Amino acid sequence: MLKSYFHKRLVEAGCDEAGRGCLSGPVFAAAVIFPKNFKNKLLNDSKQLSDSRRKELRPIIENEAIAYAVAMVGVAEIDSINILNASFLAMHKAIGLLKVMPQLLLIDGNRFAPYNNIPHKCIIKGDGKYLSIAAASVLAKTYRDDYMDELHEKFPEYHWHENKGYGTLKHRMAIEQFGPTEHHRKSFRLLPDQLKFSF
Repeated sequence: MLKSYFHKRLVEAGCDEAGRGCLSGPVFAAAVIFPKNFKNKLLNDSKQLSDSRRKELRPIIENEAIAYAVAMVGVAEIDSINILNASFLAMHKAIGLLKVMPQLLLIDGNRFAPYNNIPHKCIIKGDGKYLSIAAASVLAKTYRDDYMDELHEKFPEYHWHENKGYGTLKHRMAIEQFGPTEHHRKSFRLLPDQLKFSF
């Protein structure tokens, strides 16, 4: 089971993002503060969980958390400030929406832009080590998936209900056939030169 906390006496918020490597759609981030005694044997890095398990865990996280928040940064801003900075900004927005201000931020990954002088700890693969980061990964992923499912209704030819904006072959073939939408990240290489299509 994942660890309940990093520091026993500080109010900690676990933070993670979803959609950083996608070709289309916003990047989402979440921040979660749990009670120190929170435990859940099923909670893990969202990438290790099935879609149904993530959906099962989301209301548990939202009900058990002392505070949680989800935020997003759209495609125009991603293209303007780059995806790394957009990921940091999405996390900043989520932290700023928390109804309880944390004393320590647990960040999934190895880099972060400091937020409001709150101390932070970057933890590589933190979503597989700490419950609060894992919870943030689940919220960011499920909220983003819901968003991409809604976009799919307007742009069904890109199969976003399946690929959620990631660069699958079917997604890239749709870009080749129909061109990019306003929801595609123009700063990303949507059709790599080396990609060969067979129709």
